[in-house]
Amino acid sequence: MGAVAFGTLAIAGEDTKKSLADLAYERLRDRLLMLEIKPGDLLNDDQLAKDLEIGRTPVREALKRLELDRLVITYPRRGTFATRVEVTDLAFISEIRAQLEPLAAARAARVASAATKEHLREVMRAVEGFDVSAASVVETLRLDASVHQGIYAAAANPHLEDILIRYDNLATRIWCMVLDRLPELEHHVREHLDLLRAVIDGEEDRAAELARVHVSGFEQAVRQALFAA
Repeated sequence: MGAVAFGTLAIAGEDTKKSLADLAYERLRDRLLMLEIKPGDLLNDDQLAKDLEIGRTPVREALKRLELDRLVITYPRRGTFATRVEVTDLAFISEIRAQLEPLAAARAARVASAATKEHLREVMRAVEGFDVSAASVVETLRLDASVHQGIYAAAANPHLEDILIRYDNLATRIWCMVLDRLPELEHHVREHLDLLRAVIDGEEDRAAELARVHVSGFEQAVRQALFAA
């Protein structure tokens, strides 16, 4: 989830630790997730290299990685495009997350180290102090990602973490389409507190159930917003 969770939403000072290909990947991923690059847009590697002030080779490497993440797709003789966001994607993504998010939450509750739990407490404090009404879209998404990816990391299974980050990114892209139309955004943010508390307290079954309810609630809220548009 790289820098803080949701792609990069890069943290100042981290860029020096990363390769140019990593930087290109993270910056393009952020633009795709935030829909600054709109679904269906053609991605020109020359223009992207100029925009990012990074060479074409790192940009091309980044685009290959983004294709594995299903955020872009390349067609022979046509070029590379941002993948479209379809309503059916929501059901497919939620189906996978409904199985894996509870698994990660339960495992995190079982195996999280003392240091990891302290990090999750820091995330909890950030959620408690977060002003949803005054926050920007980027700030809200960053907070949401810090919760989910904090739990993924706490589960201490890199393969599970990698899969969940990928699908959390795809869910974030859909969320961005309707974020301004979600009536209970405050509730969505605050319900992370019980989930984090269950993980920290080692309550495996409760953590799993709260994760399942959270994913289900996300799907329902987004679906309602999509069809109300």
